[in-house]
Amino acid sequence: MIESVRAAFTLPDLRRRILFTIAMLVIYRLVANIPVPGVDLQAWLVFTAQRTGNSVVDFLDLLSGGAVSNFSVMAMGVYPYITASIIIQLLTPIIPQFQELQSEGESGRNKLNRYTYFLTVPLAFLQAVGQIRLVGASLTGGVESIMPNFGFTGANLLPTLTTLVAMVGGTMFAIWLGERITEEGVGQGISLIIFGGIVSGIIPGLAQMFTLEPAARIFSLLTFLLYLVLTVLVIVIIQEGQRRIAVQYGRRVRGRKIYQGQSTYIPLKVNTAGMIPIIFAQSILTFFPLIAGLFVTGSGSVIDNIATAVGNFGTQQNVTTAPVAFTAYWVLYFILVVAFTFFYTDVMIRQQNLPETLQRQGGFIPGIRPGKRTENYIMSVVRRITLIGALFLGLIAVLPGIMAVVALVLQIPGLERSVLVISGSGLIIVVGVVVDTMRQLEAQLLMRHYEGFLKS
Repeated sequence: MIESVRAAFTLPDLRRRILFTIAMLVIYRLVANIPVPGVDLQAWLVFTAQRTGNSVVDFLDLLSGGAVSNFSVMAMGVYPYITASIIIQLLTPIIPQFQELQSEGESGRNKLNRYTYFLTVPLAFLQAVGQIRLVGASLTGGVESIMPNFGFTGANLLPTLTTLVAMVGGTMFAIWLGERITEEGVGQGISLIIFGGIVSGIIPGLAQMFTLEPAARIFSLLTFLLYLVLTVLVIVIIQEGQRRIAVQYGRRVRGRKIYQGQSTYIPLKVNTAGMIPIIFAQSILTFFPLIAGLFVTGSGSVIDNIATAVGNFGTQQNVTTAPVAFTAYWVLYFILVVAFTFFYTDVMIRQQNLPETLQRQGGFIPGIRPGKRTENYIMSVVRRITLIGALFLGLIAVLPGIMAVVALVLQIPGLERSVLVISGSGLIIVVGVVVDTMRQLEAQLLMRHYEGFLKS
């Protein structure tokens, strides 16, 4: 692998792409340290010190590439864009115009991408307000303790708009950097930005573990190493695992040429959905607290109390002081991840329209009639293997909750930090991005007759 990296840097074009990618990630990390206008940094440091167990903010920090920790202009990261992309993707099978655009090839996909950008802007404004309210609800002094001039009335209007515009601008800049990496660098830009933020948080996370008592520190470090090795191993096995359905092509005549029948297969991945179901589930669990944060006024009314309760769901959980809320959050999280895995996989497979494609190309599955029976057979196989992927994603998602219970049972305070250094969701992103980037470098090297990273 070291030799392959050296070979990659000897190629001018590939070296330029790698250095460009690194430069874009450095720029993102630099901008991620510019605070949002109007933030009281002293109060924010207090919040970051007490943030352990705030799952909603931890998730936002994950998708922002660690920018929430600094409440920078990149505090929302690319999350509004991801949400807009998911919405457009789910609406495509429903709206005929979107279906037509998808079938038009590159030009149609460009129009869908433009619609995604248009949808990103209002979603970013909405999330900026909700995120500020959500963070403020986690502090004893409310929003005013971190943003004294936040509000939509009187003299606070202009500072508030300045803050929101800065956050939305940071999101669009992050998306632009990601697009530049995709087009002129190596790898998928948006994923690499999230990857860079996750990796940058490992060292501070490990440093927090060294603040524990000596016995708890040793147990936490050993647990972290064991968790890291086993989780990465399982992720690679599940992510790369696939079920191959045999396909036979009959004898075909095209013009004056006769093509003999051949055998191939359809690779169905165990985890077709990837990281998307966890994002779906966390989006649902995050969306309602974000919206509820808009209605928190501190007046003590019924609506205010309901909004406060919903806003605190998942943000101030503790297995000791609030076991019911803790259990409800993680059980609901697991159920949502499993359900969304089946839902998203079903949507993806149906969009591919495999039975019609096989029939059009003269292929068939041995022993299965073309048409509806082929579709039913493929969907039955997909649902069986998806069960493994769904349970895997669900367990990965609730690992922090499981470790919190284990820490309570074993009476080892701080043990749950071993899975908070880099969460299972973060590991899925890291492993996926590394494998995808290595494959892109592999393809570039093979084009130039070099032996690459991956060996058969």
